[in-house]
Amino acid sequence: MLVTVRDNDVDRAMRVLKKKLQREGVFREMKLRRHFEKPCEKRLREKGEAVRRIRKVMRRRMEREGY
Repeated sequence: MLVTVRDNDVDRAMRVLKKKLQREGVFREMKLRRHFEKPCEKRLREKGEAVRRIRKVMRRRMEREGY
């Protein structure tokens, strides 16, 4: 990942870097890897995330179609 610093504006470069890392999911990955997660717990978590993702998509689709 590359972030250019222009005009010695390090604060702005840091904000851009943090935004890129957030978008890539690096912070979330670091948080998940702090502690070991059993395979069964991982499957359960991923299944729950998938359900939430599907519900979110369906909710938006229903709003758009006017149900």
